[in-house]
Amino acid sequence: MERLLTLPKQILHMSIINSVLKVFVGDKSEKDVKALQPLVKKIKSFETEIEGLSHDELRERTLRFKSKIAENCATINEKIETLKKEVETSTDIDRNEEVYAEIDKLNEEAYKISEDTLNEILPEAFAVVKETAKRFANNETIKVRATEFDRALSGDADYVMLEGDDAVWKNSWDAAGKEVTWDMIHYDVQLIGGIALHQGKIAEMQTGEGKTLVATLPLYLNALSGKGAHLVTVNDYLAKRDSAWMAPIFEFHGLSVDCIDKHQPNSDGRRKAYNADITYGTNNEFGFDYLRDNMAHTPKDLVQRPHHYAIVDEVDSVLIDDARTPLIISGPVPEGDRHEFNELKPKVGDIVQKQRQHLTGVLAEAKKLIKEGDTKEGGFLLLRVYRGLPKNKALIKFLSEEGVKQLLQKTENFYMQDNNREMPKVDEDLLFTIDEKNNQIELTDKGVDYISGEQDKDFFVMPDIGGEIAQIEKQQLDIEKEAQLKEELFKEFAIKSERIHTMSQLLKAYTLFEKDVEYVVMDNKVMIVDEQTGRIMDGRRYSDGLHQAIEAKENVKIEALTQTFATITLQNYFRMYNKLAGMTGTAVTEAGEFWEIYKLDVVEIPTNRPIARDDRNDLIYKTKREKYNAIIEEVTQLSNSGRPVLIGTTSVEISELLSKLLSVRKIPHNVLNAKLHKKEADVVAEAGQAGIVTIATNMAGRGTDIKLTNDVKNAGGLAIVGTERHDSRRVDRQLRGRSGRQGDPGSSQFYVSLEDNLMRLFGSERVAKMMDRMGLEEGEVIQHSMMTKSIERAQKKVEENNFGIRKRLLEYDDVMNAQREVVYKRRRHALQGERLKVDIANMVYDTCEVIAETNKMADDFKNFEFELIKYFSMTSPVNEGEFKSMNFQDIAGKVYKVAYDHYQTKVERSAETAFPVIKNVYENQSDKFERIVVPFTDGVKTLNVVTNLKEAYESNGRQLVNDFEKNISLAIIDDSWKTHLRKMDELKQSVQLAVHEQKDPLLIYKFEAFELFKSMIDKVNKEVISFLFKGELPQENTNQIREAKSVRRPKEKLQTSKEEIPNSDELAAQNRAAGQTQGQRVQKTETIVREKPKIGRNERVTIKNVMSGESKTVKFKQAEPLINKGEWVLINE
Repeated sequence: MERLLTLPKQILHMSIINSVLKVFVGDKSEKDVKALQPLVKKIKSFETEIEGLSHDELRERTLRFKSKIAENCATINEKIETLKKEVETSTDIDRNEEVYAEIDKLNEEAYKISEDTLNEILPEAFAVVKETAKRFANNETIKVRATEFDRALSGDADYVMLEGDDAVWKNSWDAAGKEVTWDMIHYDVQLIGGIALHQGKIAEMQTGEGKTLVATLPLYLNALSGKGAHLVTVNDYLAKRDSAWMAPIFEFHGLSVDCIDKHQPNSDGRRKAYNADITYGTNNEFGFDYLRDNMAHTPKDLVQRPHHYAIVDEVDSVLIDDARTPLIISGPVPEGDRHEFNELKPKVGDIVQKQRQHLTGVLAEAKKLIKEGDTKEGGFLLLRVYRGLPKNKALIKFLSEEGVKQLLQKTENFYMQDNNREMPKVDEDLLFTIDEKNNQIELTDKGVDYISGEQDKDFFVMPDIGGEIAQIEKQQLDIEKEAQLKEELFKEFAIKSERIHTMSQLLKAYTLFEKDVEYVVMDNKVMIVDEQTGRIMDGRRYSDGLHQAIEAKENVKIEALTQTFATITLQNYFRMYNKLAGMTGTAVTEAGEFWEIYKLDVVEIPTNRPIARDDRNDLIYKTKREKYNAIIEEVTQLSNSGRPVLIGTTSVEISELLSKLLSVRKIPHNVLNAKLHKKEADVVAEAGQAGIVTIATNMAGRGTDIKLTNDVKNAGGLAIVGTERHDSRRVDRQLRGRSGRQGDPGSSQFYVSLEDNLMRLFGSERVAKMMDRMGLEEGEVIQHSMMTKSIERAQKKVEENNFGIRKRLLEYDDVMNAQREVVYKRRRHALQGERLKVDIANMVYDTCEVIAETNKMADDFKNFEFELIKYFSMTSPVNEGEFKSMNFQDIAGKVYKVAYDHYQTKVERSAETAFPVIKNVYENQSDKFERIVVPFTDGVKTLNVVTNLKEAYESNGRQLVNDFEKNISLAIIDDSWKTHLRKMDELKQSVQLAVHEQKDPLLIYKFEAFELFKSMIDKVNKEVISFLFKGELPQENTNQIREAKSVRRPKEKLQTSKEEIPNSDELAAQNRAAGQTQGQRVQKTETIVREKPKIGRNERVTIKNVMSGESKTVKFKQAEPLINKGEWVLINE
């Protein structure tokens, strides 16, 4: 024990260096706070003046602030209005495009001016909010002159009453079902937090420091510009509670407050909530509303305004834990309920059971050999068990014994050398191997033979497409027969690749995903448990068929697959805001990630009173059993001494085990886990009472404080007992932060064992060696700051690993985001109509350029003429001689000029043709109709266009043509985007196989995604142009025109889901490709294929086009992207 207590020289050396650096460079948190102190002084300098104002004069200040902002922006706003009027009357498309660019630039300038004005008025504005809070706290009623806003509010709010010309405001009201009396006034440290939030930073404030109140300062200030300020919460209870609790402070100053979660999606109520000055809501609903807006068909359906300013509460949970989870609006897929999970399940159950039985015997043999001193053979067998079933409880227990873990690591290193050359010897006896760190699983050849059975040896073997196609072509069959055989081959390939994928996901479900740890089964549904918070993630599913595999394993209904119609991740949604801020109790450990991804700086806000909590060093045991016994002893003593205890666990399984052990001791306790999450508020409210024991997950009770009585404080406050260190230090800090709020006493103690997942997978060898060297007996425990630091280093390793994965996923996400922005911008222009003319002109030009370039390269004048007739319904303005002599840009320019003039003439003609029909309906039946439906046709498809009858009549038919352009653009963009999303999903799955060929899937993904998107945009342009040029309006036949009912169009059966957490094997593949997991085993293929010789990047190979049959010889690196696209195949010579 003595040796352990002496810190090694290098650790002492490092701590001295850190201390010296702090003296010279300074502490970042101190510097940040120091920089904000002058502003706090300015705020306080206004306090005396504002205290002397009457209630009405205090309210007057808000109007003064608003008029100052309007005054400063007036010149620019006038310029913008002038330009908008110019565009409305102009028909010069090129000039209009310049004007729109100018308007966008002026809008940016106006934003900068309003931000500068807000910074200027900040001290006075914050002083006004603080004084308002003070007056509500000190007066039961406040009497003021009634404004129109007060009168409107008094109808809905019971805290505002009218007395003649006056309005009387009460200081108590209902906040989401709970009566509150206002008693809060901002402290100085809360002013610092408010400034940081206004500046677009993350304010890290400890539990109990009043984050909800702090947010009132920047929300008030940023709402003054009239563009909306959003406060984003993690659940609807907090959104509804906080919006009702804080509302009167804002409403007293004439600012409207609403909460989107109180209203149905796409409703007038929700639109009104977004138009309020201050809007509260949950992260998911903000994201889903953005997607719904980008599926809307009329401007009236839109609910959101442009994204101005947002504060994200619990910012670490939203922008890190949930950031990369896509929000998805999806609909049914044709044949989405076809799968082979039930057929393959018995085979997988059998193979897992067989391997488990076999390895139990192998482990017993390994133990025997190691005990006898034969570490070579014993280590070999031990590694075999570890490769086959790493989560086996008997194996985990054996690895905690002295020297065993070192032996395993040493053996593994030996077999991993030379690129895993010797590893097949270890694996030859196994049916499948598991790489637990990367969540990868692979059937061995023996496993393939076993599972295929006698009847069909090729049941899981993929056909070699290149070889098979060559065989078919050698037979010299007629074309129909050859095409049929190829079709059957591709069908077999698709079926087998799906079967292998299904098999792999089932194996994962059986070996790596445990019930009550990773998921729970409730109401006959598999529900994912959030590993960070231990809460159920309602509506979320694992991606890529893994969820269906778990449903098959648990014998519940296997849900059908759905197709994505619209998707965005939270990290990309929140990056759209002009200014983003966040607040949480735990952000500093992820400060690097916040800065790198969101450019958000973290400011540590000091506590109002010093923290008095006693954070003890970790207690480290050898086995889980000893650890749990020690926890129960400690909890019993603490509870008997009159202190409340909060036990933090990392899974449902552990919380239930501890609950059983406490029940045996007859200690009353409450349990809060994923199965019982609905009781959260009640359990947390009781948790601060004397002697109460609460078992909860490490992130329990976010957004709710555990309040203590004086007796409890005297007994020592709330005791936190952590049963395990979480992968992330932030989660442990969150648990610690439940105790010691507002200077209360308290303590925190973490219990760790060498069998814990973190220690098993990422704990340093030094910890295991040290414990072995000390000859630790069962039941003995170590406690030292050096050991705690060593554990924190293991956590840091995991955090860095996770950050690497998240950053890489962000790059995949950015590709999708760039495409989404282009499509949604175009869609918005079509929906609102004002910039659509410019977009159509650009589409005409792009289509002319594509036609000119492709045909010029092929030197094919005949096809050039054909395509002009096909898309523009016009003959070529250039003859064959000009086509050959001019370059493609000049050809495109000439064609564009003629095509666009042709279109303009057609538009004028269409309006003239339609006008007599519209005139007839308007003059004879306008009392019946407000909006009418007019059918259009291009000779193939028919499209019904809705237009306002009065506007169409007053514009001499032009409004109908505008609506025609809008409708056709929206219909074609939506249809193409839906198909493109499906292709992108497929691409993301298929590129992961590139990792097995030592290539970076991300690069291939970027290249292929660009090609897919380019072809989608070309297709959209051509289809829109073709319909616009060919689309004919009805002749003088009023029978075709009918009333457009005000009923909304029937929606497809859509569902929203915070869907499909990126699958762990996708993460691992990307992680490995990024080179994040150094020193681990070389990646392995998930798909079972026949062995093929490895091809060098510069080797020349022959490839064949599947459709045309053309063959060519190229270098493998050039052939590979073509093969991946599926258009070419490799043929063996």
